[in-house]
Amino acid sequence: MKGTGILTAICPQVGNQWVFDARLSKNLPPLRARPRLIDLFAGAGGLTAGFSPFLGHTFEAVWANDMDKAAAKTYNVNFGDHCVTEDIVTLLEDSGAVPAADVVIGGPPCQGFSLLNKGRACDPRKQLWRPFMDVVSRSGASVFVMENVPQLLGTPEYDQILAFAQSMGFIVRHAKLCAADCGVAQVRWRAFLMGCNFADPIAVFPPKKTHHKIDQRPRLPFHEMFDDFIKEPAPWRGVWDAIGDLPPPVGTDIRDVPAPFDLHFGRNPTTTSLRRYMAIPEEGMNRFDLQRLAPEITPECWIRKTSGGTDLFGRLWRHRPAFTIRTEFFKPEKGRYLHPTQHRPITHREAARLQSFPDAFRFCGTKIEIARQIGNAVPPLLAARIADSVYSLLSMREGVVADRNDYDRAMQLNHVSDQRERRHTEEDVTLITARDELPILA
Repeated sequence: MKGTGILTAICPQVGNQWVFDARLSKNLPPLRARPRLIDLFAGAGGLTAGFSPFLGHTFEAVWANDMDKAAAKTYNVNFGDHCVTEDIVTLLEDSGAVPAADVVIGGPPCQGFSLLNKGRACDPRKQLWRPFMDVVSRSGASVFVMENVPQLLGTPEYDQILAFAQSMGFIVRHAKLCAADCGVAQVRWRAFLMGCNFADPIAVFPPKKTHHKIDQRPRLPFHEMFDDFIKEPAPWRGVWDAIGDLPPPVGTDIRDVPAPFDLHFGRNPTTTSLRRYMAIPEEGMNRFDLQRLAPEITPECWIRKTSGGTDLFGRLWRHRPAFTIRTEFFKPEKGRYLHPTQHRPITHREAARLQSFPDAFRFCGTKIEIARQIGNAVPPLLAARIADSVYSLLSMREGVVADRNDYDRAMQLNHVSDQRERRHTEEDVTLITARDELPILA
């Protein structure tokens, strides 16, 4: 929406700066009633973590749903025993299943919108936003946040979601956000839709960026769609900022020791794998360097594929963010997952930290199950910035926010964006998300 960018530049976004500062200093004013939170398709609870005391917020998680039993167990260990694993469609056949809530968050499964599934017009996963909105209606929530891959914004399904939410009385805004801009040591793009039935979210959403790219100073507003920073933003966090204090891992399995060392274990590489790791010792090297320096131990399929996959078998840089942490981060052949200085892939603990999970967050399940939970999660620090925006909306309704005049001015100028001219062409979305969503081919 072009209008969204203009309003962001003209009107200081209510709550972005003071809520962020107050949350970090643990001085966030309590709302009159602790907001009740529902998380759907919750996974391990990365989104809920951003709304929780883990990151300085105090939303009350009251209900959650996910089909993955191990992920639901992780959720319940961290947030209370209320994540149910029954299919959401079946669950909603019970009229009394959904409790009252102020906010509904969640990420309906994104595979249906992924570039990997382009052309699958009948993919049923594209319609799971419908039970999500059903829960919004039944719970009486006044705010919802839906998370997905950026490709969602270029689909007919997005238009359906928008029209449906508007018919329920919600004003909806969207943004493509990069986790690194919110302090996560990872370049990971996600789309967020925020709806509110008592105010226009444009006054507080998208949240201002708290970090900027290391080799670029913060740009001026108007330069891009949502290029707005807090005062004195910090540089992007690099891999070393997240994992540099960890010693070499011990063992090859989950250990019954205090965090962070419980998930800080390695693997037993084959002799050939270890030779491959050692053949590309410098930060940033990848499969093409392996082929150049040690063709005799380079897989034939990599030699035959002369283009694409530049992050395949890649070594991380210490002072740059990681790329997207997927569910098989422990396999270097799947992406840029080699430790910056040691001859091994990153550990589960290192992946969790690159996703911004606090060490105090407890994971349940097998090694494979926990890896899936880590890779599928919304980075909690990114979720916390979304929570800042939601808190701002709720605080404005209660009159807690001090700079209410900024909100009033935003509402007066809101006609600028009423045309809802969206800037999310297929080309734009594909360029931004290609690295995040394209398959890695061996």
